[in-house]
Amino acid sequence: MTAWGRQHLPRLLVALIALVAGLLLATSAVASQGTDLRSDRRLELADLLARQRAGLEQQERAVVALRADVQGATTRQTTREAARRELVPLSRAAGLLPVTGPGLTVALDDAPASASSTDPDDLVVHQQDVQAVVNAMWAGGAEAMTLMGQRVISTSAVRCVGNTVVLHGRVYGPPFTVTAIGDPRAMRQALARSPGVQLFRRYVDRFGLGYRTAPEDRVLLPAYDGSLELPSVAGEAS
Repeated sequence: MTAWGRQHLPRLLVALIALVAGLLLATSAVASQGTDLRSDRRLELADLLARQRAGLEQQERAVVALRADVQGATTRQTTREAARRELVPLSRAAGLLPVTGPGLTVALDDAPASASSTDPDDLVVHQQDVQAVVNAMWAGGAEAMTLMGQRVISTSAVRCVGNTVVLHGRVYGPPFTVTAIGDPRAMRQALARSPGVQLFRRYVDRFGLGYRTAPEDRVLLPAYDGSLELPSVAGEAS
């Protein structure tokens, strides 16, 4: 390098550095369009955080609403289940559900044609005879009962017309069968204690009316399918 170069090199380097610095400043000014780039970045970051916060709050509100829906559905389901559990024993007690279990069948029948009496009423089964058996079996702990295959409930009215029985609007002839679910031994003991059944059995011995009991290992009684309205006084008296 010449003496002139060594003399002027520092000046040239300073000038070159100044030129590069000027170019960098100019580029920054063009990119920022006269604004503070660091300030813009801070604004963009704040806006991004605000949008994210709003999104999170919206999601939290959706979660709260969903949780409320789930809680409401759970409460309704629990209420329905509780109501169902309460209705099942009530429905069973009202005879609205079929039931099965061990039990006892009692059959009452008119006297044979060869039997004779001065009073023809001595030779047939009457309403009070059937009712005495039904009442005794209830007293003996019967849980459910049928008469001629029809479910008997608290509003059932047994009526006799001649030597037929009318139950829930249907007419049946003898023999009349009563089947109940419960302890067969307890129901037999209740039948033996019943004054009405005792009177009927005296007629059985004297005139040959039919009276038979049979334990049931397992019997299915259908649900009651008739009206739940109380029978009218006129209907009971007819």
